[in-house]
Amino acid sequence: MERFLEAVPAHAGKVGGESLLSTIRIAVMPIAKVFTVCFLGFLMASKYVNILPANGRKLLNGLVFSLLLPCLIFSQLGQAISLEKMIEWWFIPMNVVLSSIVGSIIGLIVACIVRPPYPFFKFTIIQIGIGNIGNVPLVLIAALCRDKSNPFGDSEKCSTDGTAYISFGQWVGAIILYTYVFNMLALPPEGTCDVEEPSLPTKATLKESGQIPEDGSPEQVPLLERDREDVLTVSESKKGVIQELLVFIYHKLKLKQILQPPVIASILAMTLGVIPFFKRFIFTSDGPLFFFTDSCIILGGAMIPCILLALGGNLVDGPGSSKLGLRTTAAIIFARLVLVPPAGLGIVTLADKLGFLPDGDKMFRFVLLLQHTMPTSVLAGAVANLRGCGREAAAVLFWVHIFAVFSMAGWITLYLNLLF
Repeated sequence: MERFLEAVPAHAGKVGGESLLSTIRIAVMPIAKVFTVCFLGFLMASKYVNILPANGRKLLNGLVFSLLLPCLIFSQLGQAISLEKMIEWWFIPMNVVLSSIVGSIIGLIVACIVRPPYPFFKFTIIQIGIGNIGNVPLVLIAALCRDKSNPFGDSEKCSTDGTAYISFGQWVGAIILYTYVFNMLALPPEGTCDVEEPSLPTKATLKESGQIPEDGSPEQVPLLERDREDVLTVSESKKGVIQELLVFIYHKLKLKQILQPPVIASILAMTLGVIPFFKRFIFTSDGPLFFFTDSCIILGGAMIPCILLALGGNLVDGPGSSKLGLRTTAAIIFARLVLVPPAGLGIVTLADKLGFLPDGDKMFRFVLLLQHTMPTSVLAGAVANLRGCGREAAAVLFWVHIFAVFSMAGWITLYLNLLF
């Protein structure tokens, strides 16, 4: 057996200069690193240690979302972007849109087959169709590029390019999340996904009363809804048809919700990065304001461990109670992790044959493939939570991330073999 294993990498498994076992090792190592840090977060949040309680995880998530992730996006994307590259990278946001469309179609087919309990039909479609295109890919790219034996070459260039590609698609994902996902997860007539608890506040009652629950818990308050009185006040204060039209568009498109800190960081990085003067002034090492970019690089470096600790800590409560049932939950996991990635592979392969992708850029293709391979979006789960389906979203996110450890290792192995 030992002789056979020694002979496999030398003869049987050669793929682009790398043995099959070596490719598997390269694919599994980032997953192992992610799993290790998540386990430490799980341990810190457990009742035996309790250093990272629920309130601490909430604050940590807020810190990552509001500061660390925007800093990482701004520094990496701003250094890598240019007008020529922005034109060259046009397929990245298109791939995000196609991923959501194809995933939703697969979700619709699966939902029609398994017939989830009421009112979780659209919920099932969203949980299958919307993947995590930001945080998890960033973590995997960072873990993969950290290994000096990675197939993409120089570790620093690998990390910078990969982060820039992923960040370039963030703004599209935010638009999809706060328009398509938000409307798909609209409250049923009962006012909540938990039809046995009519006491939970509904969208209609909140609009009529203008009140929030006595406990003020954000889980039950549709934070993404603007109060009518606020809109009327703004509209009345603005004079002229143009101002009123702008206020109406701002309210209708939910721009306040779309312009979240990571999206703002992406827009700023793209705007400043494509203008040569500002790029030299801010993003080059000898620029007068490079100290700001360097500070963002330092803060961005803390994003990966912090978000993994928070993710691991969130799993400490387990899947909780859910009305989805075993059949629907298993169907969501299988469809998201097994059925969606082959469709994404077909999309990227077709785009490559049509000449839509930059020649010879394997990291570009790898990021496109990762966008179709990720588990269900955590932010989609947060929107479901705001819509009254928090327990079901928590159950799906728990199980899909557990099984994603194994599925992502397999798909990354396949992608590396195809690319190299």
